[in-house]
Amino acid sequence: QVQLVESGGGLVQPGGSLTLSCAASGSFINMYSMGWYRQVPGKQRTLVARVLSGGNTYYGNSLQGRFTVSKDNAKNTVSLQMNSLKPEDTAVYYCNAVISPRLGTPPYDYWGQGTQVTVSS
Repeated sequence: QVQLVESGGGLVQPGGSLTLSCAASGSFINMYSMGWYRQVPGKQRTLVARVLSGGNTYYGNSLQGRFTVSKDNAKNTVSLQMNSLKPEDTAVYYCNAVISPRLGTPPYDYWGQGTQVTVSS
């Protein structure tokens, strides 16, 4: 059973920084991508940043430059460095991994439990 465990959320002042981390555990055949999404109440979950297995990275609208995603393939971890945080970055941040759990199975989306990030003075 694949599990994603996040850490690093909290309260930060505008202009501050936070780092989120996520570790994948359990057995699986292949990991296609790992990254972060965020969600505010009443709205859809949206992409923050993700790293594909080949190393390509993708960011949500207007986030590249303030946010940096990195992945450790050996440890199956992904981190999100968030700088120059704004109140509109306040959301629950979810770790995501696209994984084939067993040989011959299609990839599935796995999600962490979510971690709250609040940007406020």
